[in-house]
Amino acid sequence: MLKAAARVRKHAHAPYSDFPVGAAVLAGGKVFEGCNVENSSFPLGVCAERNAVAAAVAAGHKRIDAVAIVGGSLRPVPPCGGCRQVLAEFCGPDTPVAYSTPGGRVMRTTVGELLPSAFGAGDLQLGRAAPLKIARGGRR
Repeated sequence: MLKAAARVRKHAHAPYSDFPVGAAVLAGGKVFEGCNVENSSFPLGVCAERNAVAAAVAAGHKRIDAVAIVGGSLRPVPPCGGCRQVLAEFCGPDTPVAYSTPGGRVMRTTVGELLPSAFGAGDLQLGRAAPLKIARGGRR
């Protein structure tokens, strides 16, 4: 999977940060790839990890079994906070994550180690079970 992430990294559109990233996720026995795609309107850029997850979801998969990321140069760079939350949506806490430099220096961890106590669907269900009661005058 790291080879797939390294290969797709070459297609990244990173003219502003000059920080190309490639990612690959394993879902349903197939590998889905994604690279980061930046935009001159910076908030509209999309990370490689989220693009790889989106490719898997577009193919009908709702469960990610493993994640590989290639980016950075001096040290392996883990997923950003937003990508960690997206991974937590589709991965279990024990899902393996490998992230590497293009030169092959690899770090291995799990989604749960990257994002302990992740917010998830269960938290939304708990929130619905106890609606806020607003008193007159807008105070709780």
